[in-house]
Amino acid sequence: MSAVDTHVATSAPNPARVAPASPLSSGRLLKRLQRQLVAALWAAGSIGTIIGIWEFAAAMGWADPLLMPAPHVFLGNWSEQLHFFDMANTIGSNGEGGSWLAVISVVLWTSMRVLVGLLLGFVASLAVGLLIRYNLTLGKLALPAVTMFAPISPVAWLPVAVFLFGIGNKPAIFMVFIAIFFVMVIATLAQIDDVPKAYIHVARIMGASKRQVFRSVILPAILPGLFVTLRINLFAAWMVVLIAEAAGVGSGLGQIVMMARNTFNASLVFFTMTLIGLSGFIFDQALRLIQRRMLWWIDSGAAGGK
Repeated sequence: MSAVDTHVATSAPNPARVAPASPLSSGRLLKRLQRQLVAALWAAGSIGTIIGIWEFAAAMGWADPLLMPAPHVFLGNWSEQLHFFDMANTIGSNGEGGSWLAVISVVLWTSMRVLVGLLLGFVASLAVGLLIRYNLTLGKLALPAVTMFAPISPVAWLPVAVFLFGIGNKPAIFMVFIAIFFVMVIATLAQIDDVPKAYIHVARIMGASKRQVFRSVILPAILPGLFVTLRINLFAAWMVVLIAEAAGVGSGLGQIVMMARNTFNASLVFFTMTLIGLSGFIFDQALRLIQRRMLWWIDSGAAGGK
């Protein structure tokens, strides 16, 4: 009887063990919210410092109001800038009702080109890097070409993009793709070479196939470094797509900046730059969130979550 009682006592759930789970999760949530609040305050302080210095320079007369208008000027007369976005987009009209819709549409078109180019470049570079490293013939044939094309500026590919795809979304997406593809292929090769050989040996001793070694050992080992490289090249992708749009391959934020330059409208330049900065910041935060979700086995600090 005592043995049965002992079995029941050990198999029954222990309230003392279950109870602390809720305070622990709530404590982690509170700490996460505190970290996010602190990060937001530092971000606000960083941007606020730049705005304060800029406003002070404008008030002291150190900044030419025609060339570098103060933030309160180009942000304050936003209603005068919105019709330029209507002119650059078929959506909306010159009236007030459609202006903000045109702004959102222009931002979304540019963001879509960046997103599609990044996605295609990341997937293609990962596949090509793996093929080069695990296919001896392909590696000897493709690696010299990748190394030769990598130093070429993406801007130099603009005529090629126009020749191949004409005008529209495709050349801008191609520019973003080229901006990250060759660099990401080299980064993939470097990450594969840095995987500890002991991990692969242990997996093979345990009877893992080549596919299992790739899926369970190599891919989890190289993804953190590739995400860091992708985040670094995210900003380069934004620069490239703006250049492509400014060259006339499609409407977007780059076209607005070029229009502002041609009309000597400094307020429109800095207003559009503000939109570009906010869009790039949102992209970076979204990529960090995806990184934390996909690399769930890595500490948030190591994965770039802080």
